[in-house]
Amino acid sequence: MIDPFAPFVEFGFMRRALVGCLALSISAPPVGVFLMLRRMSLMSEAMSHAILPGAAVGFLVAGLSLPAMTLGGLVAGLAVALLAGLVTRSTVIREDASLAAFYLISLAAGVLLVSMRGSQIDLLHILFGTVLALDDPALLLLGGIATATLFGLALIYRPLVMECVDPLFLRTVSRGGGPVHYAFLGLVVMNLVGGFQALGTLLAVGLMLLPAIAARFWARGLGTLIPASMLIAVVASFSGLTLSYHLDLPTGPAIVLAAGALYLVSMLAGPRGGLLYRLVKPRHLEA
Repeated sequence: MIDPFAPFVEFGFMRRALVGCLALSISAPPVGVFLMLRRMSLMSEAMSHAILPGAAVGFLVAGLSLPAMTLGGLVAGLAVALLAGLVTRSTVIREDASLAAFYLISLAAGVLLVSMRGSQIDLLHILFGTVLALDDPALLLLGGIATATLFGLALIYRPLVMECVDPLFLRTVSRGGGPVHYAFLGLVVMNLVGGFQALGTLLAVGLMLLPAIAARFWARGLGTLIPASMLIAVVASFSGLTLSYHLDLPTGPAIVLAAGALYLVSMLAGPRGGLLYRLVKPRHLEA
C-alpha cells in the first residue's frame, strides 16, 4: 500500500517542495477568485508570460540567480500591466487586446533572450519550473509573497469587492478605483513571479485559477469561496507532489493536472451548479 506521507518524511527536498506549494496555495487562489469575479481570468495567462523577458534578462546578467530573475520578472510584469493600461486609456484598443499583444511580444522576447545564452535545460527550467529544487531563499520569497498578498487583499478588500460588483458605482463615489486596480495587478504579478519560481512561466497560472474556478461549484458567497479555493489548491499540491514521486512524473504538470482533476470533479458533482445537480429536477411544491 502506498503511503502518501512517506516521501515528505524521508526526503528534505520533498518537504521544501510541499512548503513552497502550500505558500502558493494560500496566496494565489484568492487572487484567482477576484480575477474570475472580474472576468479577467485570461488576463493572468497573459501576465504570466509578461514576466518572462525580465526573468530572462536577470538570467543573462546573473545566471540562474533567484534575486536577479525575481527582480527582472517583477519589473517586466508591472511594466506590461502599466503599458497595457496606458494603451487602453490612450487608444481604441481594449485592455484584453492590448494585454494579448504584449503577451505575444513578451513570450517571444523571453524565449529568444534565454536561447541566446542558455541551453535547452535552462529554457525548460524557466518555462516549467523546478519545484523539487526549491532552496531556503526561494521558500522565504514564496512565504513573503504569500504574507504580502494576504495583507494587501485585506487592505483593498472592500473597494475590490465593490469594483467586482459595480465598477461604475465605485468610480462615482470614490477616486480609489484606479489605485485599487493597479494594486490588484501588482498582487497578480507578485504571485505569478512566485509561481514562476516553483512551477515555471507556463504553469504558474494553473494554481491561481483552477482552484478558484473549482471552488465556484462548492461555495456561493465570497466569504466561503476564498477558503474553498485555498483548500482545493492545498489538496492539489499535496496530491500532485505525491503522484509525481510515486509515478515518476514531472512535478509541476502533475500539480496542475491534480488541480484540473479537482475542477472536473467539482464541475460534475459540485452542489452549486454542477452538472449532476442540474440534471436532477427539483420536485414541485404540492398543495
